[in-house]
Amino acid sequence: MTETGGPRPRRAWIARLGPRGEVDVDRAASPRAVVEDAVARVGADPVRWAIELNSVVVRRIVGEVPALGGSPAAVELLRRGNEATTLRALFTLVEGPAAAPPTDEAILEGIHEFVHRAVPLERVLHGVRIGHAATTEAFLRACAELVDPEAAVDEVTAISRELFSYVDDLSDTMIRAYLVEHEVWSTSAAAARADIVRSLLSDATTTDVGEASRVLGYDLRRTHEAVVVWSDAPNGSSTLQAAATEALRARGATTTLVVPVASGRLWAWGTVPSDGTRRTGSWETIADALSRQRTQAAFGTPGRGVEGFRRSHREARRGERVERLRREAGRVPRQATAYADVAAIALLATDLDAAGDFVRHELGGLATRSASMEALRTTLYHYIGAERSLVDVARRLHVARGTVTYRVKRAQEVLGHRLDDRLFTLHTALALAEELGDAVLVPRDDAER
Repeated sequence: MTETGGPRPRRAWIARLGPRGEVDVDRAASPRAVVEDAVARVGADPVRWAIELNSVVVRRIVGEVPALGGSPAAVELLRRGNEATTLRALFTLVEGPAAAPPTDEAILEGIHEFVHRAVPLERVLHGVRIGHAATTEAFLRACAELVDPEAAVDEVTAISRELFSYVDDLSDTMIRAYLVEHEVWSTSAAAARADIVRSLLSDATTTDVGEASRVLGYDLRRTHEAVVVWSDAPNGSSTLQAAATEALRARGATTTLVVPVASGRLWAWGTVPSDGTRRTGSWETIADALSRQRTQAAFGTPGRGVEGFRRSHREARRGERVERLRREAGRVPRQATAYADVAAIALLATDLDAAGDFVRHELGGLATRSASMEALRTTLYHYIGAERSLVDVARRLHVARGTVTYRVKRAQEVLGHRLDDRLFTLHTALALAEELGDAVLVPRDDAER
Protein backbone atom coordinates (compact mmCIF):
# COMPACT_ATOMS: atom_id res chain seq x y z
CA MET A 1 0.00 0.00 0.00
CA THR A 2 1.14 3.59 -0.56
CA GLU A 3 1.34 6.01 2.37
CA THR A 4 -2.04 7.51 1.46
CA GLY A 5 -3.80 4.14 1.41
CA GLY A 6 -4.15 4.00 -2.37
CA PRO A 7 -4.30 0.85 -4.51
CA ARG A 8 -1.57 -1.71 -4.23
CA PRO A 9 1.24 -0.93 -6.73
CA ARG A 10 2.32 -3.36 -9.42
CA ARG A 11 5.73 -3.64 -7.78
CA ALA A 12 5.49 -3.62 -4.01
CA TRP A 13 9.30 -3.74 -3.65
CA ILE A 14 9.58 -0.18 -4.95
CA ALA A 15 7.91 1.03 -1.75
CA ARG A 16 11.01 -0.26 0.06
CA LEU A 17 13.39 1.97 -1.89
CA GLY A 18 15.20 4.53 0.23
CA PRO A 19 18.18 6.89 -0.05
CA ARG A 20 21.60 5.94 1.27
CA GLY A 21 22.15 9.38 2.81
CA GLU A 22 20.07 12.12 4.40
CA VAL A 23 17.71 13.51 1.76
CA ASP A 24 15.08 16.14 2.51
CA VAL A 25 12.19 16.29 0.05
CA ASP A 26 12.22 20.06 0.51
CA ARG A 27 15.55 20.09 -1.35
CA ALA A 28 13.99 18.58 -4.46
CA ALA A 29 14.44 20.44 -7.73
CA SER A 30 10.76 19.98 -8.62
CA PRO A 31 7.98 22.29 -7.40
CA ARG A 32 6.41 21.36 -4.06
CA ALA A 33 3.10 20.32 -5.67
CA VAL A 34 4.93 17.86 -7.95
CA VAL A 35 6.84 16.35 -5.03
CA GLU A 36 3.70 16.05 -2.91
CA ASP A 37 1.91 14.30 -5.77
CA ALA A 38 4.86 11.90 -6.15
CA VAL A 39 4.85 11.11 -2.44
CA ALA A 40 1.12 10.41 -2.58
CA ARG A 41 1.61 8.06 -5.52
CA VAL A 42 4.68 6.03 -4.51
CA GLY A 43 5.62 7.01 -0.94
CA ALA A 44 8.14 9.36 0.69
CA ASP A 45 11.17 7.05 0.78
CA PRO A 46 11.07 6.12 -2.94
CA VAL A 47 10.78 9.83 -3.80
CA ARG A 48 13.77 10.62 -1.56
CA TRP A 49 15.65 7.78 -3.31
CA ALA A 50 14.81 9.31 -6.70
CA ILE A 51 15.96 12.77 -5.56
CA GLU A 52 19.28 11.34 -4.37
CA LEU A 53 19.70 9.36 -7.60
CA ASN A 54 18.96 12.45 -9.68
CA SER A 55 21.82 14.39 -8.05
CA VAL A 56 24.26 11.58 -8.90
CA VAL A 57 22.99 11.28 -12.47
CA VAL A 58 23.17 15.03 -13.16
CA ARG A 59 26.78 15.16 -11.96
CA ARG A 60 27.58 12.31 -14.35
CA ILE A 61 25.79 13.99 -17.27
CA VAL A 62 27.54 17.34 -16.78
CA GLY A 63 30.87 15.57 -16.27
CA GLU A 64 30.58 13.73 -19.59
CA VAL A 65 28.72 16.41 -21.58
CA PRO A 66 29.85 19.78 -20.12
CA ALA A 67 27.83 21.71 -22.72
CA LEU A 68 24.66 20.68 -20.89
CA GLY A 69 25.84 22.66 -17.85
CA GLY A 70 27.21 26.13 -18.48
CA SER A 71 26.28 27.86 -15.22
CA PRO A 72 24.98 26.92 -11.74
CA ALA A 73 21.50 28.02 -12.81
CA ALA A 74 21.70 25.93 -16.00
CA VAL A 75 22.75 22.89 -13.95
CA GLU A 76 19.79 23.51 -11.64
CA LEU A 77 17.49 23.61 -14.66
CA LEU A 78 19.00 20.31 -15.84
CA ARG A 79 18.49 18.87 -12.35
CA ARG A 80 14.84 19.89 -12.45
CA GLY A 81 14.25 18.30 -15.84
CA ASN A 82 16.12 15.09 -15.04
CA GLU A 83 14.32 14.79 -11.70
CA ALA A 84 11.04 14.93 -13.60
CA THR A 85 12.15 12.06 -15.86
CA THR A 86 13.35 10.02 -12.84
CA LEU A 87 10.04 10.44 -11.02
CA ARG A 88 8.11 9.53 -14.17
CA ALA A 89 10.25 6.42 -14.57
CA LEU A 90 9.25 5.54 -11.02
CA PHE A 91 5.56 6.04 -11.86
CA THR A 92 5.95 3.91 -14.98
CA LEU A 93 7.29 0.97 -12.99
CA VAL A 94 4.69 1.31 -10.23
CA GLU A 95 1.54 2.23 -12.12
CA GLY A 96 2.23 1.34 -15.75
CA PRO A 97 3.24 3.36 -18.84
CA ALA A 98 -0.10 5.21 -19.07
CA ALA A 99 0.62 6.86 -15.70
CA ALA A 100 3.73 8.65 -16.95
CA PRO A 101 3.43 11.02 -19.92
CA PRO A 102 6.84 11.30 -21.58
CA THR A 103 7.42 15.03 -21.00
CA ASP A 104 6.34 17.90 -18.78
CA GLU A 105 7.10 21.60 -18.41
CA ALA A 106 10.44 21.10 -16.65
CA ILE A 107 11.76 18.89 -19.46
CA LEU A 108 10.58 21.31 -22.16
CA GLU A 109 12.26 24.21 -20.31
CA GLY A 110 15.53 22.36 -20.69
CA ILE A 111 14.94 21.85 -24.42
CA HIS A 112 14.34 25.59 -24.91
CA GLU A 113 17.52 26.34 -22.97
CA PHE A 114 19.64 24.00 -25.11
CA VAL A 115 18.29 25.40 -28.37
CA HIS A 116 18.90 29.00 -27.35
CA ARG A 117 22.45 28.15 -26.25
CA ALA A 118 23.12 26.37 -29.56
CA VAL A 119 23.75 23.01 -27.88
CA PRO A 120 23.58 20.44 -30.71
CA LEU A 121 20.78 17.87 -30.61
CA GLU A 122 23.28 15.00 -30.60
CA ARG A 123 24.76 16.28 -27.33
CA VAL A 124 21.31 16.56 -25.79
CA LEU A 125 20.58 12.95 -26.78
CA HIS A 126 24.01 11.89 -25.50
CA GLY A 127 23.00 13.33 -22.13
CA VAL A 128 19.69 11.45 -22.29
CA ARG A 129 21.54 8.19 -22.94
CA ILE A 130 23.93 8.79 -20.03
CA GLY A 131 21.01 9.57 -17.74
CA HIS A 132 19.07 6.51 -18.92
CA ALA A 133 22.04 4.20 -18.39
CA ALA A 134 22.72 5.51 -14.86
CA THR A 135 19.05 5.46 -13.86
CA THR A 136 18.45 1.97 -15.24
CA GLU A 137 21.56 0.71 -13.48
CA ALA A 138 20.26 2.07 -10.16
CA PHE A 139 16.83 0.48 -10.62
CA LEU A 140 18.31 -2.89 -11.56
CA ARG A 141 20.69 -2.82 -8.61
CA ALA A 142 17.82 -2.00 -6.25
CA CYS A 143 15.71 -4.75 -7.79
CA ALA A 144 18.46 -7.33 -7.25
CA GLU A 145 18.69 -6.29 -3.59
CA LEU A 146 14.96 -6.16 -2.81
CA VAL A 147 13.31 -8.84 -4.95
CA ASP A 148 13.21 -12.53 -4.09
CA PRO A 149 16.05 -14.25 -6.04
CA GLU A 150 13.61 -16.64 -7.70
CA ALA A 151 11.70 -13.74 -9.25
CA ALA A 152 14.64 -11.37 -9.77
CA VAL A 153 15.55 -12.49 -13.30
CA ASP A 154 12.04 -11.99 -14.66
CA GLU A 155 11.71 -8.70 -12.80
CA VAL A 156 15.04 -7.36 -14.10
CA THR A 157 14.04 -8.26 -17.65
CA ALA A 158 10.67 -6.53 -17.29
CA ILE A 159 12.22 -3.40 -15.76
CA SER A 160 14.80 -3.14 -18.53
CA ARG A 161 12.09 -3.46 -21.19
CA GLU A 162 9.77 -0.90 -19.60
CA LEU A 163 12.50 1.67 -18.95
CA PHE A 164 13.84 1.28 -22.48
CA SER A 165 10.35 1.86 -23.89
CA TYR A 166 9.89 4.90 -21.63
CA VAL A 167 13.21 6.49 -22.64
CA ASP A 168 12.58 5.69 -26.30
CA ASP A 169 9.29 7.60 -26.15
CA LEU A 170 10.97 10.38 -24.17
CA SER A 171 13.74 10.72 -26.76
CA ASP A 172 11.26 10.90 -29.64
CA THR A 173 9.27 13.61 -27.88
CA MET A 174 12.40 15.58 -27.00
CA ILE A 175 13.64 15.40 -30.60
CA ARG A 176 10.34 16.77 -31.90
CA ALA A 177 10.32 19.53 -29.26
CA TYR A 178 13.94 20.43 -30.06
CA LEU A 179 13.29 20.64 -33.81
CA VAL A 180 10.16 22.77 -33.37
CA GLU A 181 11.93 25.14 -30.99
CA HIS A 182 15.00 25.26 -33.22
CA GLU A 183 12.89 26.24 -36.24
CA VAL A 184 11.22 29.06 -34.31
CA TRP A 185 14.45 30.23 -32.71
CA SER A 186 16.57 30.09 -35.87
CA THR A 187 14.27 32.55 -37.64
CA SER A 188 14.16 35.01 -34.72
CA ALA A 189 16.07 38.27 -34.43
CA ALA A 190 17.54 37.11 -31.11
CA ALA A 191 19.11 34.08 -32.80
CA ALA A 192 20.59 36.24 -35.55
CA ARG A 193 22.14 38.54 -32.95
CA ALA A 194 23.52 35.61 -30.96
CA ASP A 195 25.05 34.08 -34.10
CA ILE A 196 26.74 37.36 -35.04
CA VAL A 197 28.19 37.77 -31.55
CA ARG A 198 29.53 34.20 -31.52
CA SER A 199 31.08 34.83 -34.95
CA LEU A 200 32.74 38.02 -33.70
CA LEU A 201 34.10 36.27 -30.62
CA SER A 202 35.48 33.39 -32.69
CA ASP A 203 37.87 35.75 -34.52
CA ALA A 204 35.97 35.29 -37.79
CA THR A 205 37.77 37.63 -40.18
CA THR A 206 34.97 37.52 -42.74
CA THR A 207 32.50 39.37 -40.53
CA ASP A 208 31.37 42.65 -42.09
CA VAL A 209 31.68 45.03 -39.12
CA GLY A 210 29.36 47.62 -40.61
CA GLU A 211 26.62 45.09 -41.40
CA ALA A 212 27.07 43.38 -38.02
CA SER A 213 26.72 46.75 -36.27
CA ARG A 214 23.50 47.43 -38.18
CA VAL A 215 21.92 44.07 -37.31
CA LEU A 216 23.00 44.29 -33.69
CA GLY A 217 21.96 47.90 -33.32
CA TYR A 218 25.32 48.44 -31.66
CA ASP A 219 28.37 50.24 -33.09
CA LEU A 220 31.27 47.77 -33.02
CA ARG A 221 33.78 50.44 -34.08
CA ARG A 222 33.60 52.27 -30.76
CA THR A 223 35.20 51.56 -27.33
CA HIS A 224 33.57 48.69 -25.43
CA GLU A 225 33.43 47.46 -21.85
CA ALA A 226 32.23 43.88 -21.47
CA VAL A 227 30.48 42.33 -18.51
CA VAL A 228 29.31 38.82 -17.61
CA VAL A 229 26.30 38.77 -15.27
CA TRP A 230 25.08 35.66 -13.50
CA SER A 231 22.72 34.44 -10.80
CA ASP A 232 22.00 31.14 -9.11
CA ALA A 233 18.32 31.40 -10.02
CA PRO A 234 17.41 29.20 -13.04
CA ASN A 235 14.98 31.85 -14.28
CA GLY A 236 15.08 35.63 -14.22
CA SER A 237 16.47 36.66 -17.62
CA SER A 238 14.79 40.06 -17.35
CA THR A 239 16.44 40.66 -13.98
CA LEU A 240 19.86 39.83 -15.40
CA GLN A 241 19.32 42.09 -18.41
CA ALA A 242 18.23 44.95 -16.18
CA ALA A 243 21.25 44.39 -13.93
CA ALA A 244 23.66 44.36 -16.89
CA THR A 245 22.18 47.49 -18.43
CA GLU A 246 22.16 49.39 -15.14
CA ALA A 247 25.77 48.42 -14.37
CA LEU A 248 27.01 49.40 -17.83
CA ARG A 249 25.14 52.71 -17.71
CA ALA A 250 26.87 53.43 -14.39
CA ARG A 251 30.17 52.72 -16.14
CA GLY A 252 29.34 55.42 -18.70
CA ALA A 253 27.85 53.28 -21.50
CA THR A 254 25.68 55.15 -23.99
CA THR A 255 24.44 52.03 -25.80
CA THR A 256 24.38 48.40 -24.69
CA LEU A 257 24.28 44.95 -26.26
CA VAL A 258 22.93 42.02 -24.22
CA VAL A 259 23.13 38.34 -25.20
CA PRO A 260 21.67 35.63 -22.89
CA VAL A 261 23.91 32.54 -23.07
CA ALA A 262 22.53 30.19 -20.41
CA SER A 263 19.87 30.10 -17.76
CA GLY A 264 21.01 32.52 -15.10
CA ARG A 265 23.90 33.90 -17.16
CA LEU A 266 24.40 36.49 -19.90
CA TRP A 267 27.06 38.46 -21.76
CA ALA A 268 26.79 42.18 -22.33
CA TRP A 269 28.79 45.10 -23.73
CA GLY A 270 28.49 48.84 -23.48
CA THR A 271 30.00 51.56 -25.65
CA VAL A 272 31.96 53.76 -23.24
CA PRO A 273 34.06 56.92 -23.61
CA SER A 274 37.68 56.01 -24.28
CA ASP A 275 38.85 58.48 -21.61
CA GLY A 276 36.68 56.98 -18.86
CA THR A 277 34.49 60.08 -18.43
CA ARG A 278 30.68 60.16 -17.90
CA ARG A 279 30.71 57.38 -15.31
CA THR A 280 27.83 57.92 -12.91
CA GLY A 281 28.52 55.31 -10.25
CA SER A 282 31.40 53.90 -8.23
CA TRP A 283 32.19 50.21 -7.97
CA GLU A 284 30.55 50.27 -4.51
CA THR A 285 27.34 51.70 -5.98
CA ILE A 286 27.33 49.09 -8.75
CA ALA A 287 27.96 46.30 -6.23
CA ASP A 288 25.08 47.49 -4.05
CA ALA A 289 22.71 47.50 -7.03
CA LEU A 290 23.78 44.00 -8.07
CA SER A 291 23.36 42.76 -4.49
CA ARG A 292 19.78 44.01 -4.39
CA GLN A 293 19.09 42.10 -7.61
CA ARG A 294 20.87 38.99 -6.26
CA THR A 295 23.27 38.93 -9.18
CA GLN A 296 27.02 39.04 -9.66
CA ALA A 297 29.02 40.62 -12.46
CA ALA A 298 32.58 40.56 -13.78
CA PHE A 299 33.85 43.40 -15.98
CA GLY A 300 36.59 43.47 -18.58
CA THR A 301 38.72 46.54 -19.26
CA PRO A 302 37.59 48.86 -22.08
CA GLY A 303 38.92 48.18 -25.59
CA ARG A 304 38.34 49.76 -28.99
CA GLY A 305 36.86 48.14 -32.07
CA VAL A 306 36.15 44.46 -32.64
CA GLU A 307 39.43 43.39 -31.05
CA GLY A 308 38.59 45.42 -27.94
CA PHE A 309 35.09 43.87 -27.98
CA ARG A 310 36.69 40.41 -27.89
CA ARG A 311 39.45 41.19 -25.41
CA SER A 312 37.19 42.88 -22.88
CA HIS A 313 34.85 39.87 -23.08
CA ARG A 314 37.71 37.41 -22.50
CA GLU A 315 38.74 39.39 -19.45
CA ALA A 316 35.21 39.48 -18.07
CA ARG A 317 34.97 35.70 -18.38
CA ARG A 318 38.30 35.28 -16.62
CA GLY A 319 37.03 37.49 -13.83
CA GLU A 320 33.90 35.35 -13.62
CA ARG A 321 36.03 32.21 -13.35
CA VAL A 322 38.01 33.70 -10.46
CA GLU A 323 34.77 34.50 -8.64
CA ARG A 324 33.43 30.99 -9.18
CA LEU A 325 36.67 29.51 -7.81
CA ARG A 326 36.48 31.86 -4.81
CA ARG A 327 32.93 30.74 -4.15
CA GLU A 328 33.94 27.09 -4.25
CA ALA A 329 36.62 27.98 -1.70
CA GLY A 330 33.96 29.44 0.60
CA ARG A 331 35.08 33.04 0.15
CA VAL A 332 32.61 35.90 0.61
CA PRO A 333 31.26 36.65 -2.89
CA ARG A 334 32.06 39.95 -4.54
CA GLN A 335 29.05 41.35 -6.38
CA ALA A 336 31.18 43.32 -8.86
CA THR A 337 34.61 42.14 -10.02
CA ALA A 338 36.86 44.30 -12.17
CA TYR A 339 39.35 42.29 -14.20
CA ALA A 340 42.09 44.79 -13.46
CA ASP A 341 41.78 43.85 -9.77
CA VAL A 342 42.05 40.09 -10.31
CA ALA A 343 44.17 39.87 -13.47
CA ALA A 344 47.20 38.41 -11.70
CA ILE A 345 45.14 35.75 -9.91
CA ALA A 346 43.25 34.95 -13.12
CA LEU A 347 46.49 34.41 -15.05
CA LEU A 348 48.16 32.43 -12.26
CA ALA A 349 45.09 30.18 -11.98
CA THR A 350 44.87 29.44 -15.71
CA ASP A 351 46.47 26.07 -14.95
CA LEU A 352 44.89 25.31 -11.58
CA ASP A 353 46.86 22.10 -11.01
CA ALA A 354 50.17 23.88 -11.58
CA ALA A 355 49.04 26.78 -9.37
CA GLY A 356 48.22 24.33 -6.59
CA ASP A 357 51.60 22.61 -6.89
CA PHE A 358 53.30 26.01 -6.71
CA VAL A 359 51.33 27.13 -3.62
CA ARG A 360 51.85 23.92 -1.67
CA HIS A 361 55.58 23.79 -2.52
CA GLU A 362 56.16 27.45 -1.65
CA LEU A 363 54.13 27.53 1.56
CA GLY A 364 55.01 24.11 2.92
CA GLY A 365 53.39 23.69 6.33
CA LEU A 366 51.55 26.99 5.92
CA ALA A 367 49.41 25.32 3.25
CA THR A 368 47.87 23.02 5.88
CA ARG A 369 44.08 23.28 6.02
CA SER A 370 43.33 24.51 9.53
CA ALA A 371 41.96 27.66 11.13
CA SER A 372 45.28 28.45 12.78
CA MET A 373 47.28 28.15 9.54
CA GLU A 374 44.68 30.17 7.65
CA ALA A 375 45.08 32.97 10.22
CA LEU A 376 48.86 32.86 9.77
CA ARG A 377 48.58 32.93 5.96
CA THR A 378 46.12 35.83 5.94
CA THR A 379 48.17 37.88 8.38
CA LEU A 380 51.42 37.27 6.50
CA TYR A 381 49.76 38.09 3.17
CA HIS A 382 48.56 41.47 4.43
CA TYR A 383 51.83 42.09 6.30
CA ILE A 384 53.88 41.79 3.12
CA GLY A 385 51.31 43.78 1.13
CA ALA A 386 51.35 46.58 3.72
CA GLU A 387 55.14 46.76 3.52
CA ARG A 388 55.39 45.29 7.05
CA SER A 389 53.26 47.91 8.76
CA LEU A 390 51.92 46.32 11.95
CA VAL A 391 49.46 49.17 12.41
CA ASP A 392 47.94 48.79 8.94
CA VAL A 393 47.57 45.02 9.27
CA ALA A 394 46.10 45.24 12.77
CA ARG A 395 43.55 47.79 11.55
CA ARG A 396 42.63 45.74 8.48
CA LEU A 397 42.23 42.45 10.38
CA HIS A 398 40.74 44.02 13.53
CA VAL A 399 43.32 42.43 15.83
CA ALA A 400 45.93 43.78 18.25
CA ARG A 401 49.42 44.70 17.02
CA GLY A 402 50.85 42.06 19.32
CA THR A 403 48.71 39.43 17.59
CA VAL A 404 50.10 40.48 14.21
CA THR A 405 53.68 40.29 15.56
CA TYR A 406 53.11 36.81 16.98
CA ARG A 407 51.47 35.48 13.79
CA VAL A 408 54.21 36.82 11.52
CA LYS A 409 56.90 35.30 13.73
CA ARG A 410 55.06 31.98 13.88
CA ALA A 411 54.52 31.97 10.10
CA GLN A 412 58.24 32.43 9.51
CA GLU A 413 58.96 29.50 11.84
CA VAL A 414 56.59 27.29 9.83
CA LEU A 415 58.15 28.43 6.56
CA GLY A 416 61.66 27.80 7.82
CA HIS A 417 63.28 30.79 6.08
CA ARG A 418 63.37 34.59 6.23
CA LEU A 419 60.72 36.55 4.35
CA ASP A 420 63.32 38.35 2.26
CA ASP A 421 64.68 35.08 0.89
CA ARG A 422 61.71 34.56 -1.46
CA LEU A 423 59.49 37.59 -0.89
CA PHE A 424 57.90 37.86 -4.35
CA THR A 425 57.14 34.15 -4.80
CA LEU A 426 55.96 33.90 -1.18
CA HIS A 427 53.54 36.81 -1.58
CA THR A 428 52.28 35.35 -4.87
CA ALA A 429 51.61 31.97 -3.25
CA LEU A 430 49.86 33.65 -0.32
CA ALA A 431 47.70 35.69 -2.70
CA LEU A 432 46.56 32.52 -4.49
CA ALA A 433 45.79 30.81 -1.19
CA GLU A 434 43.94 33.88 0.10
CA GLU A 435 41.76 34.13 -3.01
CA LEU A 436 41.23 30.49 -4.01
CA GLY A 437 41.55 28.50 -0.79
CA ASP A 438 41.10 24.76 -1.21
CA ALA A 439 41.31 25.03 -4.99
CA VAL A 440 45.08 25.47 -4.58
CA LEU A 441 45.66 24.13 -1.05
CA VAL A 442 44.24 20.65 -1.69
CA PRO A 443 45.55 18.41 -4.50
CA ARG A 444 42.81 17.77 -7.07
CA ASP A 445 42.85 14.00 -6.49
CA ASP A 446 42.31 14.49 -2.75
CA ALA A 447 39.53 17.05 -3.28
CA GLU A 448 37.56 14.63 -5.49
CA ARG A 449 37.59 11.76 -3.02
